[in-house]
Amino acid sequence: MTGQPEPAMVQGGTGRDRLLAAALGLFAEHGVSGTSLQMIADALGVTKAAIYYHFKTKGEIVLALIGPVLEELAALADEAERKRFRGAQIDTLLTGLVDLVIRNRSLYAVLQGDLAVAQIIEQHRAHPTIGTRIIALLVGPDSEPGAFVAANMLLGGLRDAGFAPGVRDYSDADLRGYMLESARRLIRYRRPSTRDTRLRPVAEFTRARRP
Repeated sequence: MTGQPEPAMVQGGTGRDRLLAAALGLFAEHGVSGTSLQMIADALGVTKAAIYYHFKTKGEIVLALIGPVLEELAALADEAERKRFRGAQIDTLLTGLVDLVIRNRSLYAVLQGDLAVAQIIEQHRAHPTIGTRIIALLVGPDSEPGAFVAANMLLGGLRDAGFAPGVRDYSDADLRGYMLESARRLIRYRRPSTRDTRLRPVAEFTRARRP
């Protein structure tokens, strides 16, 4: 006997949440690649078997941390795609993206830019079309030149804006206002000249742009 808690002693929502919190703290200090399951077990004072009770691999832990964010992104894209008008689509998407970043500032600060995280997402094919759908919504069916550049600049900027050194001390409310203002300036859309401002579905838009 090692004297350490066994799986049953860390099972349940509380144990899982403690495990994820410990993993996130170690990821912040060592990166995902530099953190082992044994390190997480040591930080919790449990055996490695207790970690295996909840997660078989480190990739599963990463997916558990970012899974809710990916689910929210998918739901946001669904909501925006249901809007009939371009302005409503853009407003829904920008507001939702900014709010998502604000709610997850600490998570983005740790995992954003970590190549191991990108590899895990790719390997597990977690929501593989979400990026394409969001870009399509931002660009629109009749884009101006440079719209793709603006859309990618926006997404890259949003990912970094919540934890960049110059804004870490901003309140959530202030940061949200600044981010929305900047996002709306960057993503401009040409209003249709006809009276019918309904949009083609995103699926039709993506088909039309395929070579």
